[in-house]
Amino acid sequence: MPRPSANVARKPISKGDGARLLARIRSAGRRPWSRAVYLGRREIGTLATLLLFAALTLTFGIVANEMSAGNTRAFDNAVVMALRSDANPSDPLGPTWFEGAVRDITSLGSNAVLIILTLGTVGFLALSGARGAALHVLASVGTGAMLIQVLKELFGRVRPDVVPQAVSEVTRSFPSGHATLAAVTYLTLGALVARVQTKPALKMYVLFVAILLTLLVGVSRIYLGVHWPTDVLAGWCLGSAWAIACWLVAVQLQRKGQIEKRIGA
Repeated sequence: MPRPSANVARKPISKGDGARLLARIRSAGRRPWSRAVYLGRREIGTLATLLLFAALTLTFGIVANEMSAGNTRAFDNAVVMALRSDANPSDPLGPTWFEGAVRDITSLGSNAVLIILTLGTVGFLALSGARGAALHVLASVGTGAMLIQVLKELFGRVRPDVVPQAVSEVTRSFPSGHATLAAVTYLTLGALVARVQTKPALKMYVLFVAILLTLLVGVSRIYLGVHWPTDVLAGWCLGSAWAIACWLVAVQLQRKGQIEKRIGA
């Protein structure tokens, strides 16, 4: 049988054939250990999240214990007074417009604003077909709000009395309801939005905004003289721990198919 001539022109590989060939090479190059590596990374991430939850919970417990023993009084007084004018303790540092801006910022952690934001998000998720996610957000924020009220009555700490309060508050002081509920709401919603994003930069941006809002609300409470610094620190720890716990629950429910992995799913 005659052998084909070496000078016979070969059929050029089309673009489609090249793509299919590349896909076959990639598929052939996969190994069982690649799935194990992926699972290992996921478990490491879960473990790190659990450790952060434990650290935040422990910090809250330490702050609460020290506060109950009266060991934080000097620190709290020093920080509150540092934000007031020496000549007039009723006047927070900074110009009048700045104090007005801080009042606006502190309203971002008020019950009214957070309820409107939460219900608006729940309605959007429900109309998008993500009813499981909607119920989870509602349960996370609602139970967090109830927990705050229980702890306030349990500790029964009075509001700062070393300076006049820039806004009127009648509830107990520890932990800060604004700081706690801001952390619960903004971090829960931030984690939800970040989870449906595909670009890492967008995930980081959403979480950064959520954390920034939480920090600003807490600092504004100290500046206005309606909370001790340890009230706010405890609120940040408690709210963040609660948001992490709710996020871990959401991940497990998503794996079971009880919460949608994508908005509009």
